[in-house]
Amino acid sequence: MYAEERRRQIASLTAVEGRVNVTELSERFDVTAETIRRDLAVLDRDGVVQRVHGGAVSNQSYLTTEFPLQTRYRSAATAKSAIAQAALDFLPAPGGSVFLDSGTTINILASLIKERSEAPSLSFVTNSLPIALDLSSQGVLNVQLLGGTVRAITQAVVGDTALRTLALLRADVAFIGTNALTVDHGLSTADAQEAAVKSAMVTNTRKVVVLCDSSKLGTDYLVSFAPLDSIDVVITDTDAPASYIEELTERGIEVVLAG
Repeated sequence: MYAEERRRQIASLTAVEGRVNVTELSERFDVTAETIRRDLAVLDRDGVVQRVHGGAVSNQSYLTTEFPLQTRYRSAATAKSAIAQAALDFLPAPGGSVFLDSGTTINILASLIKERSEAPSLSFVTNSLPIALDLSSQGVLNVQLLGGTVRAITQAVVGDTALRTLALLRADVAFIGTNALTVDHGLSTADAQEAAVKSAMVTNTRKVVVLCDSSKLGTDYLVSFAPLDSIDVVITDTDAPASYIEELTERGIEVVLAG
């Protein structure tokens, strides 16, 4: 496991549990205590956790940091691939329509969809440049890329033009990515314009399927875009804390553990 991925999981565990200690983390990740101390020092410096004697506690500040697509692809790569594979089970019947949000896990899902025999019979709407190019280059005919302004860091199309178009559309299923998921604030992300597009997709679909690796559980970003009661399915990985799975299930959300 890369250090970056391990730190993301430590940050998630700290947010969910409230407190973590060095010994337990060392055993969980099969690394030395000194490695964990270095990880906690990095997370403390970045404002993600607060170092305390023997471990760390959660930092309740709302995150705003964004990373380029290539950096995000490397984070939790195995989990994201498993989650995308599991999401294929929620594709609509032939003739159905799909919203594909921007994001690395959704990009992986799109690369799997294009190989499916039913792909030519489905209609896709996306605000992701990479997804639109990937699907259309493989002969998927019904791909609509929303118009608007492209955010360089995420390659996502945002703005009033995209929102006006989404207001006129309806989909059978929306596959939504997120930077964070908490019980109190639902789904959140760093950018208000991307949040607006995500929110519009959630509003205008019959079924909302959220693709969220376990490192994002318990963290909170600046802009909330969907409460838990708007979500039908959460697909995450097997490292997700049991307490979170139980909480989501109790709220009527189907939780799928991939991997």
